[in-house]
Amino acid sequence: MNDADCVQFLQWALPKLGLRWAGFRRVRRQVCRRIDARCRGLGLDGVRAYRDYLADRPAEWRELDHLCRVTISRFGRDRGIWSSLVDEILPALAAAAQARGSLSAWSAGCGAGEEPYSLAIAWHFAVAPRWPRLALDVVATDVDDNQLARAARACYPRGALRELPDPWRDAAFEPGPGVDCLRAPFRAPVRFERHDVRTPPPPGGPFDLVLCRNLAFTYLAEPAQRAAAASFRSVLRDHGVLVVGVHERLPDGAPRFSPRARSVYEAVGP
Repeated sequence: MNDADCVQFLQWALPKLGLRWAGFRRVRRQVCRRIDARCRGLGLDGVRAYRDYLADRPAEWRELDHLCRVTISRFGRDRGIWSSLVDEILPALAAAAQARGSLSAWSAGCGAGEEPYSLAIAWHFAVAPRWPRLALDVVATDVDDNQLARAARACYPRGALRELPDPWRDAAFEPGPGVDCLRAPFRAPVRFERHDVRTPPPPGGPFDLVLCRNLAFTYLAEPAQRAAAASFRSVLRDHGVLVVGVHERLPDGAPRFSPRARSVYEAVGP
């Protein structure tokens, strides 16, 4: 499958899935390889034949939606955001949560667990020493069962850990042959559930913090982005925090959020 054919196909198919081409432009090769493999597995001669196949078999759209999931992550991804979380956001949220005894967070689109486990590691080293009686409770969700299975194993290649501070990495992970596995105390605050950000939020709120980075506000079409923003606001406490990706912003009309810093929004009242 050549690139031009795949681009034309994605520009046609993505809007039908509630997704937008602009978000896929830079990562299209990952998706195109999967679609090409799917076509070959079905014995189809390229994406033109696949379009006919989709027309004849509507259930195949669910498989295509699965093929369009982008899986790129690592621990501590986007150092500036994690610096803000460690130095400002988590301490402020922890101070406000003392009376409740716990701080609740939702990692939406958690992939193989790198983001929620990064949060648990940062909490252990940067927040818990100041608030030792305050517990962290993280709901981590993803729509991909394979990713959730990897998250449950919590074992990663060393390259995925390169942005963690060396002392954190060495204390949090048990080295093994080819992979390093997260130690049990750092896994304990995180529980995983299957969830699609295009559907109503999972149980577990209200949350003090929602992380949805490089997902809803990159790949979803604008109406779905507004719906996702409304969903996040519905489960955030007043003055809770939504963190998005470094190249993302909330769509116009997103309800009851106030920009606090780059990639950081505060949930405000009516």
